[in-house]
Amino acid sequence: MLPPIKLSWRPSNDFWELSSLFEDGHLLALDKPANLALASTQEDEPSLTNLIAAGIREGARWATARGLTGLFAANRVEPDGSGVVLFAKSRPVLAELTSQFGSCQPNRVYCGVVKGQPRENDFEVTVPLAPHPGRPGGLVVSPGRGKKSITRFQVLERFAGYALLRCEPLTHRPGQVGSHLRWIGLPLVADPFAGGQPLLLSRLKRDYRFKGDQPERPLLGRTALHLERVTVNHPDSGEPVSIEAPLPKDFRVALRYLRRYAG
Repeated sequence: MLPPIKLSWRPSNDFWELSSLFEDGHLLALDKPANLALASTQEDEPSLTNLIAAGIREGARWATARGLTGLFAANRVEPDGSGVVLFAKSRPVLAELTSQFGSCQPNRVYCGVVKGQPRENDFEVTVPLAPHPGRPGGLVVSPGRGKKSITRFQVLERFAGYALLRCEPLTHRPGQVGSHLRWIGLPLVADPFAGGQPLLLSRLKRDYRFKGDQPERPLLGRTALHLERVTVNHPDSGEPVSIEAPLPKDFRVALRYLRRYAG
């Protein structure tokens, strides 16, 4: 059995043991936690891709056991989002996966909790998106210079003031799901680009009692978006491969309290 992928960041003594969702000679899929960004250009900030590259470079046990010379992320996940990240074990496999993600196919399924109520149970947003001029990594709706962007949405559950959505982007723009939801006035819970507020139990439970002068700990304090499933055609066999990541603990807890107090 291959050893688990263990990553650490010495400056803050942070440690992550990542769950492998799928692995063979060409692909490796990991379950990215919300508290670890996928990528970062800042040297003083850890990221999944940087820590993996360092582990391979330094000959970590999990890397040598797999004979890895590189791992290349084929899809994106929001910095504080969670879920499936699919890695290619070679550049040719990365090129094949990139081509698949670049096509207008429903190969990714997200779960998201939004503030507000959609008018319809099934709807689609098609406004074009462009990089935000003053916010690195952000997107802005731009009919003139934006690229084609399509996301399908389906309401899975409704709560008082909130909704759980299934989100399927048909195009592969970074931050597309959150940008389309902001555009229609349904921001993701705790979305930093929308000034989104975290989900607090005190806003759901009428008789909530604060604990002295201690700040309330959010039920969900990060962007409420989880990449639940990724489906690709295997680069070698051509057969479809569907990879799923279970809802993380903070998501499950948030939904439990929404069902109890806002159902």
